[in-house]
Amino acid sequence: MSSTPRPLRKLGFLTIGLFDESDPRRGHESTLEIIELGERLGFDSAWLRHRHLQYGISSPVAVMAAASQRTRRIELGTAVIPLGWENPLRLAEDLATVDILSGGRINPGVSVGPPMHFDDIRGALYPDTADVEDFSYERVRRLLDLVRGKPASDFSGTRGFEVFSDRVQPHSPGLGRRLWYGGGSLRSARWAGEHGMNFLTSSVVKAEAPEGPYDFAEIQLSHIRAFRAAHPDGEEARVSQGLVVIPTDSASSEQRARYEEYAAKRTPRTASPQGPARMMFAPDIVGTSREIAERLQAHAAFREVDEVAFALPFTFEHEDYVQILTDMATKLGPALGWRPGA
Repeated sequence: MSSTPRPLRKLGFLTIGLFDESDPRRGHESTLEIIELGERLGFDSAWLRHRHLQYGISSPVAVMAAASQRTRRIELGTAVIPLGWENPLRLAEDLATVDILSGGRINPGVSVGPPMHFDDIRGALYPDTADVEDFSYERVRRLLDLVRGKPASDFSGTRGFEVFSDRVQPHSPGLGRRLWYGGGSLRSARWAGEHGMNFLTSSVVKAEAPEGPYDFAEIQLSHIRAFRAAHPDGEEARVSQGLVVIPTDSASSEQRARYEEYAAKRTPRTASPQGPARMMFAPDIVGTSREIAERLQAHAAFREVDEVAFALPFTFEHEDYVQILTDMATKLGPALGWRPGA
C-alpha cells in the first residue's frame, strides 16, 4: 500500500445550496453562480448536497441540469442522493437525460437506507407501500443495472405507431462508470467496490470497533483500502474525500474570526463516537493554505486519494464562499500539487 501522498489530480467542492423560504430563487441562483465561479477558477468538479423538506437543494438533478447549460467543462455531482426517496427507474431516466445535456459531465453519488425521519413522512412518500419498501443495497443495484443499460421491460419494438425500448432512454454509455456510492462504513466500502462503483468519503465515518481506535483518519483509511481491495480496478479505483477545509489567505479579520468560531463550535463532536450509530466526525480545518496543506499531507486517508470535494460550510454567506473557493483554487490546490483545468 502507498505510504506517500498521491499528487492531487482533481479538486472539487461541495455545497448545500441554502435558500430563504421567502425567496428561494435567490438561493438557487447563488448556487449556480458559485458553480460558474468554480469553473472559471479551474475546479474539476462541483457537488450538490441533497436535502428534503429543508431549506437546501431538494432536487439536485434539476439544479445540475441548469448548471450544465451555464458551464462547459466542470463536472457536476451529487453527494448524495438518498435512494430511499427515489424510484430507481425514474431516477435513471433523469440522470441519463442530464448527462446527455451536459456532454457527459454528471457524477451521481447515492446512498441507501430508510429516509431520514421516516415515521414523519411515510404517509406522504409511500402511503400504500411504506411497510414493504426495500431500502437496502438492492435499491442501488437496481439503479446501477438501469443506468448501465440492462432491460427495464420485457418488450421492445413497435406497437401501433409508437416504438418502445426495453432499456432506459436516453442511454448515456459513460454514465455507468461515473456512479458513486457515499459510504461511511466498511460494509458500504466493500459493497461499492464489489459492484464497480466509485467511492465518496466525507467528514463522517462509523466507529465500528467498540474498543477503538477512535482516530478518524485511520478509520477512513481502512474504508478506502477495503473499497479498493474489493474493486476490479484495485489501487486505481476512484475515491474522493470530502473534508471541511476553510482557507483564510485572503479572508478579512472578521471572516477569519467567524470561520474559527464556526469550527470551534463543531470541534467537541470530533473527540469520540456520537450516538447509537457511533459516528465519528472529522475536525474542520481552518487556516492558511500552507497550514491546511501540511495537515492534509499528514492525514492518513488523504495520503491515499488523488481526488477531493472539499465541503463548504453550511451557513456562510455568498461572499464567504467566493473567498474560500478563490483561495482553494489559487493557493491550497497548488500547495497540494494540483493544477487548474483549462
